Amino acid sequence: MAACAGASPAELVQALAGLGDVPAATDLRGTEQGLVMLRGRMGGDGNPFNLGEATVTRAAIRLPDGRTGFAYQLGRDAAKARTAAILDALWQGPERAAVEAALAPIRDRIAGEAAAKARRVAATRVNFFTMVRGED
Repeated sequence: MAACAGASPAELVQALAGLGDVPAATDLRGTEQGLVMLRGRMGGDGNPFNLGEATVTRAAIRLPDGRTGFAYQLGRDAAKARTAAILDALWQGPERAAVEAALAPIRDRIAGEAAAKARRVAATRVNFFTMVRGED
């Protein structure tokens, strides 16, 4: 699901198309958009506080064989959330290996972007040293 969340809508459509003949999914409930409260902590370990709200889209589908898929996506893209939910349902059955293979390029892109960001951050890293004078 992390790969689906980090994918663009076009990447998810391409991954689903790469699986070939996909069974028709029916909506358990229509895709819904709403808000979630974001919580933060000062310094990572302080007392939690309400930071603000973020828009989220939720999708829930069922395949003809009874498998269900769910997806939550930041933003208001209902089609992306529904596609991610279909991939979630397919991943739970015999198509698991095919879904993993279809999502592999997305995972590789996300990992490459994270590595590039880590390199940019490391290039600006400054190490401070403290020199102690010995007292004679």
